[in-house]
Amino acid sequence: MRDEYPNAGRYKDRHGRWRWRFRRAGKTISLPHEPGHPEFEEAYDAAIEGREPRSAEVVMLPHASVPRSLKAAWRMVPTSLPEWGRLDPETRARQSKIADKFLNAEIVEGEGVCWADMPVEDLRRRHVKMIIAGMSDTPHAARHLLTVLRRMILVALDEEWIESDPTYKIKHRPGYVGWKAWPESMRAKFEKRWPIGTTPRLAYALALWLGNRRGDIADLTPDTIDGEKVRLTQGKTGRDLVLEITPMLREVLDGADLSGPTILKTAYGEPFSKKSLTGRMRDWTKSAGMPAGYTLHGLRKTLGKMLAESGATTRQIMDTLGHTDIKHAELYSKEAEQERLAQAGMRKVTRMVTPRNKAR
Repeated sequence: MRDEYPNAGRYKDRHGRWRWRFRRAGKTISLPHEPGHPEFEEAYDAAIEGREPRSAEVVMLPHASVPRSLKAAWRMVPTSLPEWGRLDPETRARQSKIADKFLNAEIVEGEGVCWADMPVEDLRRRHVKMIIAGMSDTPHAARHLLTVLRRMILVALDEEWIESDPTYKIKHRPGYVGWKAWPESMRAKFEKRWPIGTTPRLAYALALWLGNRRGDIADLTPDTIDGEKVRLTQGKTGRDLVLEITPMLREVLDGADLSGPTILKTAYGEPFSKKSLTGRMRDWTKSAGMPAGYTLHGLRKTLGKMLAESGATTRQIMDTLGHTDIKHAELYSKEAEQERLAQAGMRKVTRMVTPRNKAR
């Protein structure tokens, strides 16, 4: 070995372990690892040439990730979590976009260190609370980000990178009431401004009396109308729904141009995109003198509220709106039931008190 590596030799240190060193002209230099290892070869060459060893340049590939980091966990989500494959393509794309934006954001602005490189084991509850608290003005975005974070955490738990979930029981915004339902006064304003035969009134009627999401409304084609029913497949859940055309919706459809390609069309005869339909509804409600916050999705909630107040069962609400989770439908039922019970209770109090007042 000394012939192959002049001036280098093995020795046993004080702990009894064999090591390598370079000795020349009374100078001794320790050599790491064993002959053949890249670091050994570089250290030996440096000793021969009388220079400092050079460190290999580390180049991070564009899609590489730090081991056991948040980015590494997210990259494993599609292959490690079966529930990911059950999501519709739109939801997967949206969550991927949310994850990319979060991972590429700096932990501390100006420091140059992003969340992507943080080891999952270093993520604390205070970090998650800080992130969510910083999004208090956008509660829906906070909820979606928390969902994405929990997917990363679930991968880390399965891989045994961590032993506990730092997001456990953290809520995106306690007490948030969600989309606003349209009260009768707001519906009357909109209907007065946009009569039957206008595109805004058609979009409003489809959203209100079919109770479906903006994407499903935008995608409706004339052939989805089957007599007095509408047959559609929800984009988010994949559920096939058959919904009755109410007289309120029929009146509006009879005054609409159903020549295609979609029931709702722009001024140029083209289909609306989901985003453009949202923006146009904002303009239409403003033109009707309505305050901000009354949306297409709010009309879906309006129908759910109407169903519950009319006495529809939770199952009927689910099958009308296409919910797959009973908890969503129960929100409408519980709210309506509370109002009915409270009114019935106060009527009993009124009947009890009124005779006493008359007796006086």
